[in-house]
Amino acid sequence: MSNIIALPIVLPSLMAAVMVLAMRHDLVLQRIFGIASVSVVLAVAIYILTRAANGEVMVYELGAWPAPFGIVLAIDRLAAMMLLLTSVVALLVLVYASAGDDTRGRHFHALFQFQLMGLNGAFLTGDIFNLFVFFEVLLIASYGLMLHGVGPRRLRAGTHYVVVNLVGSTLFLFAVAFIYGVTGTLNMADLAVKVADVPAGDQAILQLGALLLLVVFGVKAALVPLHFWLPATYASTSPPVAALFAIMTKVGAYAIIRVYISIFGAGAGDAAWVAAPWLLPAALVTLVLGMVGVLAARSLRWMICFSVIGSMGMLFVAIGIFDPVATAAGLYYLLHSTLIAAALFLLVDQIALRRGQTDDRLELAPVPAQGDLLAGLFFIGAIAFCGLPPLSGFIGKLLILDAVQLDPRWPWIWALVLATSLLAITAFSRAGSLVFWKSRTVAVEDPKDAEAEPPSGPAPARPVPLSVVALFLLGTVLLTAFAAPIGRYVDATAAQLHDPVDYIEAVLGVATLAPTEEVAE
Repeated sequence: MSNIIALPIVLPSLMAAVMVLAMRHDLVLQRIFGIASVSVVLAVAIYILTRAANGEVMVYELGAWPAPFGIVLAIDRLAAMMLLLTSVVALLVLVYASAGDDTRGRHFHALFQFQLMGLNGAFLTGDIFNLFVFFEVLLIASYGLMLHGVGPRRLRAGTHYVVVNLVGSTLFLFAVAFIYGVTGTLNMADLAVKVADVPAGDQAILQLGALLLLVVFGVKAALVPLHFWLPATYASTSPPVAALFAIMTKVGAYAIIRVYISIFGAGAGDAAWVAAPWLLPAALVTLVLGMVGVLAARSLRWMICFSVIGSMGMLFVAIGIFDPVATAAGLYYLLHSTLIAAALFLLVDQIALRRGQTDDRLELAPVPAQGDLLAGLFFIGAIAFCGLPPLSGFIGKLLILDAVQLDPRWPWIWALVLATSLLAITAFSRAGSLVFWKSRTVAVEDPKDAEAEPPSGPAPARPVPLSVVALFLLGTVLLTAFAAPIGRYVDATAAQLHDPVDYIEAVLGVATLAPTEEVAE
C-alpha cells in the first residue's frame, strides 16, 4: 500500500496531460475529470491521514532504490495534514472556478492539475533537491494560472512574480550546492543525521547554505522584506487562483518547519537553530506591516492580500519560538489562516460582482444584490480572521499567546499581536460599514441617490460560488467545534517534528541510524 503515496503526484500529472491532448476543446469534460481527479486525491489524503495519525511514517522508494541513494517520498503527520489541506482547498476552488471563471482563458484545468501536482510533491518529497524540483513545477503552473485571463495589469504583476521567483530558484540551487558539498547528501532524513558531524572548518559553508534556504523559503512565504511580490500578484490574478494561492505561501512555511526543526534543530550540533535569530524578528515585522496594509487598503482585494501577509507573520511568530508547544499552536493557526484567506478572496469576488462594478473599491455605493447574505458571510469571515471569539482565529491566536509565555520576548510578542489584532478589527469594521451599512443608508435616505439608476451589469445570483464560500467558512467553524481532537493531532505532529527519530528510521532504516546514535552517546 506504500505505492499509494505516489498517487497524489502521478494522478494530477497524468490528468493534465490527458486534458491537453484529448480534452482541450471540451470544457465540460475538463471540469468533470478535473473535479473527479481532485476528489480521488482528497480520498487518498484522508486515508493517508488516518494512518499517519497513529504515528506511522509511510515511505515509497522510487525505483526500489533505498535512501539516501534513491528518491523517496515520505509521509509523516505534518505531510499528511498538508496534503489533506491542499486537497480540500483545491477541490472547493475548482468547483468555484468551474462555475464560469475557467472560461477566461485556455488550459485552466490542465494548469490547475500541474499546480496540484507540484504542491503535493513539495509536501511528500523526502529530498531537498526534489523539493526544488516540485517548487519549479508548481511555480511554472502558477505563472500560467496567474496570467489566466490576461490584461495589462495582470501581465505586469506576473512579470514581477516570475522575476522574483527566478531569483529565488537560483539562490535555491546555490544553497543546495553548499549543503551537498559539506554533507554529501540532500535526503532530509540523512541530513538530520549528518549535519551534526560536519567539521568545524565546514560549518560556515553549511550555515551559509542553510541561511540561503531561509531566504528562498522566506520569498515563498512572503516574509518581510521578501513579501513585496505578493500584494500585486494576488490582487491582479483571478479570484479562484488567488484563493488557491492561499496554500502557496504555506509551502514556504512547510519548508521552514521541515528544514529548520527536523534538520537544523536541536540535534544539528553547531548548526542547531541556525534560523532562530532571524525568523522571529522577521515574523513580528511581517505581522505589523501586513496589518498596517490591511488598515491602509483602499479596496477589498488589497485588504485581503495584506491579510495574507499579516497571517503569515502571525504563523511565524509561533514557528520562530522553535518550541513544540508553540509549533503545535502555529500548525493549528496554519489550518485556520489558509481556509479563511481562500474564503475571503472568493467572497470579495462575489461582493464586487453583485455591486455591478469593475472593481471592489472601499467607497459608498448602492448595497449589492443579496446584500444581507453577503453581509452575514463577510461578518463571519471578519470575526474569524481578526481572531474574535468564538471561531478558530480566536483559538489559534490564544494558543500562540499562551505558547510564547515562556519566551523572554513574550511582552513584545503579546503587545504586537494584540495591537495588530485591533488594526484588523478596525479595518474590517470600516470595510463592512462602507460596503453594507453606509451603502444601504445612502441608497435609502439620500433622495438624489434614491432616484439614480442602479449600476449596470451586476452579476446574477448563482448558488454554487456562494455555497463554496460558505463551505470554506464552515471549515473555520469545524476547526472550532473539533478544536480538541485537532489540537491533539497538531501536538503529536509538533512532537514528531522536534524528535524526528521515527521519521529517520522509517526513511533510512534502523541499521543506518544505530551507528550515529552510538557515536552521539
